[in-house]
Amino acid sequence: MNTATTIFELVGGEPTFRRLVDIFYARVEADPLLRPMFPADLEAGKQHQFLFLMQYFGGPTTYGEQRGHPRLRMRHAPFPIGQAERDAWLGHMLAAVDEVGIAEPARSAMRTYFENAATAMINQFNPLAAP
Repeated sequence: MNTATTIFELVGGEPTFRRLVDIFYARVEADPLLRPMFPADLEAGKQHQFLFLMQYFGGPTTYGEQRGHPRLRMRHAPFPIGQAERDAWLGHMLAAVDEVGIAEPARSAMRTYFENAATAMINQFNPLAAP
């Protein structure tokens, strides 16, 4: 019998992920760097992120059933994402994790995922920028 607990379960399931996404998007909506990269109506993006995060962290597989493989790099390729955009996105997501009150060990696992995913989305490089 499998008794492993997923991060989805550890953090409280769907209500926690809904709150996380709502807080994140409220922060993005107020961000002058990131807001122009998003469509006028944020609802579809919020729903996609909500479903994706739940699935990624061990919840329902609705995202995959509706949208197929996430293909995050491909889906984000049309948007110019440099270090500044990565840092802004990550800052809002980590602040949302903190505001929701996600506890350890889920907090560290989620933070690590978001840090790595945000870096993987960078598609604009400034060779003059400090490493």
